[in-house]
Amino acid sequence: MTENKELTMVADEVVVTMDYALTVDGEIVDSSDEDGPIQFLQGYGNIIPGLEAHLGGLAVGESLQVTVAAKDAYGEFDPEQIVDIPLDEFPEEICVEPGVELEMKDQDDNMLFARVVSVGKSRAKLDFNHPLAGRELTFDVNIVSLRPPTAEELEHGHVHGSEGHADKNHKLTLLQDVASGNAMISALGI
Repeated sequence: MTENKELTMVADEVVVTMDYALTVDGEIVDSSDEDGPIQFLQGYGNIIPGLEAHLGGLAVGESLQVTVAAKDAYGEFDPEQIVDIPLDEFPEEICVEPGVELEMKDQDDNMLFARVVSVGKSRAKLDFNHPLAGRELTFDVNIVSLRPPTAEELEHGHVHGSEGHADKNHKLTLLQDVASGNAMISALGI
């Protein structure tokens, strides 16, 4: 673990607190203005690789503008991530209409996010691409603070909040074999 005296610059295995603004096509689409700065464990892939790669060596109070290519951000748009799912596999309480965003888990308990692209008589088309896939991103960042990670944060590979792991209630899980297009969606108890 990094010693306190060494925490003058961003380096691997350091918890970074950072303000940011994300601009896409000249428009700010996200920033830390509303919810405050983000925290992440540098070098553990907690943020997009194209941004993380540019932060090493920055000191507290330093700012940087970084433009990140799609391949180093949320990836290129992948048409294979658009999947047809039978409507009868959605729980009744789920609103299935174009534009609806769904939070799901796959068979390995990984979080997935999808947007409903279209709805037909018997099937819905879901897009599992990140909304910013295929887009160049520009970040304006400012390093707010640095601290050593706890042993548990290092072991888990990410920063914990003041209350440790936050439990989220996930209402929907998707068990999907993207290659075959087979899918099953089921409601989970809260």
